[in-house]
Formats: sequence, C-alpha cells, structure tokens
Amino acid sequence: MAQNSGITLFNFQKIFCIFSQNLFLLLLRNSHSFDAGEIFPNEIFTFFETRAYEIMTPRVDLVGLPIETPDELLTLASIIEKETALDSERPEIAGVFVRRLNKRMRLQTDPTVIYGIGPAFDGNLRRRDLNTDTPYNTYTRHGLTPTPICLPGRESLAAAADPAPGTSLFFVATGDPDGSHYFSDTLEEHNAAVARYLKKLKSGANR
Repeated sequence: MAQNSGITLFNFQKIFCIFSQNLFLLLLRNSHSFDAGEIFPNEIFTFFETRAYEIMTPRVDLVGLPIETPDELLTLASIIEKETALDSERPEIAGVFVRRLNKRMRLQTDPTVIYGIGPAFDGNLRRRDLNTDTPYNTYTRHGLTPTPICLPGRESLAAAADPAPGTSLFFVATGDPDGSHYFSDTLEEHNAAVARYLKKLKSGANR
C-alpha cells in the first residue's frame, strides 16, 4: 500500500487525541467503530493535523520538559497511560519519566517492550524480551518511543504537560489490590521494593 494513500486507524486516533483532550477523545473511544487498517483520505489527515497543532501548541508550555513537540508530548502521555490505572499516580509517574529523560537514563518501561513485541506477546514478559532490541524497547534504547503506544486519556495528557515535582527515579507495583506503585529515589531502594513485590506475588500464588 502506498504510504501517501491515506492514514491508518492508529494515526487517525493519534490525530484525534492531540486535537481533543476531552470530548472528541470520549467520542472516539465510545461512539466510533473502525475496522483495523481502514484508510481515511489525506484531506481528513491534513485537516486534523493542522487543527491539532493550532490548538495544542499555544496551550502546552514545553519549557523545562525534555520534549520538543506536541507529538512527543502525546508519546509520553501514552506511556504514562499504560503504566498505571490510577489517575492520582499519573503526575508522579510523569515526573519520574521526565527526570530520567533529563538525566539521559533509559525509561525502562515494560509497556513499551510489550508494544514492540506486538501480536506475538503471550502475556508473560521475560528477561529475554527486555534484552531484545526493538524500536520500542526502552530498556535498550534511550528517549521516547518512535510513536505513541496507545491512545492516552485526558489525565495522562495533563500529567505529561505538567509532571509532579520530586526526586524519585524508579517505581514498581506494590502488589496491592488498588494497583498502586512504590516510588524510589535510589536503585537500592527500588531493588528492595521489587523484592517486596515479588515476595507478595509468590505469597499470593501459594495460597
């Protein structure tokens, strides 16, 4: 298929997400049904791309953030979206990612690895997956992924544009029923939190 023949469902959602932040995003999620790979005319793509940048650019102050464009903001928001189901945690997770980007640390976030694996992912993320390089593996590559990995919601977009201040550089699931995470400043503290999480998982599996 020629690259200039139109846009795929993913790109259509991407443009809508930049364009909306609220109502159109809800409409897209709840009211529209598209077939995978469906193609839309270039005119639609051009219209929404133009309007997206007209609306987003004046509203988002990127000063102080390690991102340069609304596209990169959308990509960061998509990673935040996949890392937690708790809206209250999204700004803190955004803060971790921003600090890691500023320090030239790899993001090392599992959802990006899973996205890079694609349909072959069987639900079990293994160490070899973390070590297998793809354009979306943030364990092997610095910076953001080439494109968003999902359609982020309003709260993730807001968190990406206004991350919480702090000093934490790591986080891991607590294993609690609420889906919360434990945030750490140091690798030593983080490794201890990971150990607690794995112990809790093992304990639950043996019940």
